[in-house]
Order: sequence, then structure tokens, then C-alpha cells
Amino acid sequence: MSETRPTVIVRRVKKVQRGGHHGGSWKVAYADFVTAMMAFFLVLWLLATTSKPERAAISEYFRNPSPLTGSSPVAAPGMAGPGGASTSMIKLGGTTDLSRGTGDAPFEQQAKASAEAEERQREQQRLETLMQDLREAISKSQALEPFKDQLLLDITPEGLRIQIVDQQNRPMFDMGSARLMPYTRAILFELSQFINQVPNHISLTGHTDTTAYAGSHGYSNWELSADRANAARRTLLEGGMAEAKVSRVVGLSSSVLFDKQNPQNPVNRRISIVVMTRDAEAAALADTGTLPLPLRAPLPPTAGAA
Repeated sequence: MSETRPTVIVRRVKKVQRGGHHGGSWKVAYADFVTAMMAFFLVLWLLATTSKPERAAISEYFRNPSPLTGSSPVAAPGMAGPGGASTSMIKLGGTTDLSRGTGDAPFEQQAKASAEAEERQREQQRLETLMQDLREAISKSQALEPFKDQLLLDITPEGLRIQIVDQQNRPMFDMGSARLMPYTRAILFELSQFINQVPNHISLTGHTDTTAYAGSHGYSNWELSADRANAARRTLLEGGMAEAKVSRVVGLSSSVLFDKQNPQNPVNRRISIVVMTRDAEAAALADTGTLPLPLRAPLPPTAGAA
């Protein structure tokens, strides 16, 4: 009789070594790290190779990639139809492209606008500083202090305006003449030194009141106001102001009154000197509708005038 042996089942547990293989997750993390480092070094490169206005323009470009607000519901056409590949050339130049370029890139437009805005701000500060210096000089100068009520200073869109106005018993010119009073010459001599402190150009404008000039040969308040403005220009040059700083000399007669309620108020008889901004100077030179009147020597007055 054969002996039946029991079946023995051996269970073997397969041990898995931990820490040997991690799959592909580390590659994703490494790629993210490399991308972040590339972005970091790109930022460092931009900071090192661009100016402040260019950096501001680049920042503005990423906030608003287009300089214009589009309204069309249809995508821009490309080589493969609407929305397809663009036919515009992508410029991949070096750092010089940021400042040179072709002028059609949005960040170049933003850089130019930012630089112009900074220049306007510096110009505004120069004019405000000049106005403050003038006010201090008027209060301290023995030559100007008696006439401080006749010197009016303010900032206008065209620039710093300096107005020398008549008073009832203290006119700037002889009656009906372009001959300056001695104290008017002293005022203009003092002003010429301050005007030379800034690079801006100036315009001079002569004004009269509404009292008609009773003269002959067609001489009127228009010619008188222009002659007075030109007399002020000559005196400023004698005081040391650079001749090239004068951009415009105009006579406006009584067309722009200071006191519209009282057209014959002496304050309407004045000389206006504007230290112009660059924009105002460009507009003055480009505006062919406001060319200066022909300047001429004043005729001997035959009667009272403004």
C-alpha cells in the first residue's frame, strides 16, 4: 500500500526595493526648473541691456500688446485665411532693435511716448523753477521790486508767461509810441538774464487797449503793438539774451484784452513774453495762419493813442 504524501505549497513574497526607480515625474519637475531659470536670466538680461523708458515700454506692451483698441469681430487674414499664419516678418535682432527698430513695433512706440512724457515733465519743472526764481528775484531786486505789481507770472499751456502791464501813472511806453520808459528797459534787462537760464525759445506779443490810434498813413494799434513787441525784443538782446531764442514777435492790438469788462483799462496795454514749451514752439512755427506782422519803425505820433 503506497503512502500518500501531502502537497506542500510554498508561498514566496517578492520584495520590491524602494528608492530605485521613480518613474518620469522628475523630468517634469526638472523641465519646470529649467524654464523658470531661463525666464529669470531673460529678465536679468533685459534689465542689463535696456534703458528705463524701454523697460517701461516693454512692461506696458505685455499689459496691452496692441497700441490700438480693435473692434472688428473677424480675425486678421493670414497666409492660410483668417486667423492663419501672418505674413509679417518677426525681427529677432539684438539689443539694438529695442532702440533702433523700424518704428512700427508697439514697444518702440511706447518707449518713444514714455521718453516724450519724461521730457515734458522735465520741461515743466524747468519752467516752474524759473518762475519761482523770478518771483524771488523780483522781491529782492531793488530795480524790480517797485514794479512787482506790473509783473505778472503764470504757467499756461504754451509755457511760462511773463506779462509787463501798464499802470495808470506808470506806462511802459511813451503815449502812442514804441519808445520804452527807462524803468521798462531796466525790467527787460533783468528778465533777459533769467530767460537765458533755460534752453526754451520765447515769443513776444504786444497788446494795446481799445483807444484808437489817431494817426495818419494808416498807422494803427496793430502797427503800434507790433512795434512795441519788437522794441522789447531789441532791449532783451541788449540785456544779454541770445538772439536765437526769439521764435515769434507779434502785435495783437486790442484783440486779446486782459480786462474784457473795461477795454480801456491800462492793464490791457502790456507786453507778453512766453518762455515756450517745445510743443508750443513747434505749433508756432508750423501754424502759417499766425505769422508775425511785418515789423516796421514807428512813425512819429501825431495824437494820443493806447
